Amino acid sequence: MIVGGAGYIGSHVNKVLHGKGYETLVVDNLSRGHRELVKWGEFVQGDIGDAAFLRRVFDDYHVDAVMHFAAFAYVGESVADPGKYYQNNVSNTLTLLNVMKEKGVGRFIFSSTCSTYGVPSQIPITEEHSQCPINPYGESKLMVERILRDFGVAYGLKSISLRYFNAAGADIDAEIGEWHEPETHLIPLVLDAAMGRREDISIFGTDYKTPDGTCIRDYVHVTDLADAHVLALEYLSAGGDSNAFNLGNGSGFSVREVIDVARKVSGRNIKAAECPRRAGDPPVLVGSAEKAQKCLKWTPVYGKLESIIETAWIWHKQFNRRYNY
Repeated sequence: MIVGGAGYIGSHVNKVLHGKGYETLVVDNLSRGHRELVKWGEFVQGDIGDAAFLRRVFDDYHVDAVMHFAAFAYVGESVADPGKYYQNNVSNTLTLLNVMKEKGVGRFIFSSTCSTYGVPSQIPITEEHSQCPINPYGESKLMVERILRDFGVAYGLKSISLRYFNAAGADIDAEIGEWHEPETHLIPLVLDAAMGRREDISIFGTDYKTPDGTCIRDYVHVTDLADAHVLALEYLSAGGDSNAFNLGNGSGFSVREVIDVARKVSGRNIKAAECPRRAGDPPVLVGSAEKAQKCLKWTPVYGKLESIIETAWIWHKQFNRRYNY
């Protein structure tokens, strides 16, 4: 079962699972996902906060494991409306876990985030770094990680929490890709500027202590992320213990580098507007994925920034044509 499988990362995981012969069931309320992205397996529309609905689904389908992507993920929105985030990201997840316990489903792959670490005290960030979120979004993900730990001790639930850095790019076949409303991620916003859908791309802060003065982030291709989820499932299926893993490339790219590579890939002149810093933006966020590489045997294939942006650009052009966006 892929909860939130009509969203960006969940839809890519669905494709990879399908390609490896898994039977998949996507459960999504479509509040932020898109039915058009569910191209493999079966689909049931509904909300995981509804225990009666979940019980019917588990009765109708034989579910061996659950992957959970159904979270709200806008940091600013979480600050403005924390109740919405704790309800959806924590309370609804608890409902799902309780129904799983009732139905005897004991394997769970959780979409977590590097936001659980807060402002880093060391670079690269390892899994041993203290977890001190600085916004309700990060807090909500950390709460679920703690719930999973307690469910493991009390009920024997086996779980993997995957802490992403910056998911980016699109399916290499351009069948699916990034589709957020509203869009807040840097690469699709840069590509919107390349297509003329926005006048320019804002650079928030040019005076950080980085080589070019702009923030540095660790971008990881969405298909590489999807592969990691399958490896995490196989790890649990082989008897692995509950654990948490960072997913990133272990290297960072600045905002200016992203814009420069997007200009090269698109062949367009992308105008950049320098703006003041945003509160809460750390200068550098780069993660260490050595643990995932060692334990899950995960190796990112599309680690080059140019590869990430090339796949995003192909999807972006097709997306605008296909959905008249």
